[in-house]
Amino acid sequence: MSHAQELEKLITKSVIPDLDERLDEIFEEIADSKDATEDAKEEIEELREFKADLQNVLNDIQSGDIEDNECKELIDDILEAQKGNSEEDFGFTEEEI
Repeated sequence: MSHAQELEKLITKSVIPDLDERLDEIFEEIADSKDATEDAKEEIEELREFKADLQNVLNDIQSGDIEDNECKELIDDILEAQKGNSEEDFGFTEEEI
């Protein structure tokens, strides 16, 4: 399996479902409290932006516009972030995406 295929699988089978799960949790918290805190609104926005960035990566993979070494770096970043159960940015920076 190429790094691009591995990255695509990781994003679609692990990262995006994790993001969706976290978004669902936030929306449940909002529904329970009947109010969205600023922190919740900010986290929702960050998660949505991150998910959009991941979709851009998937588009790049499908169009062949991403180098194999870039895919490997992104895989390493994601796996490192998952190891630490980081809910931050999975090591992505805007330049990488």
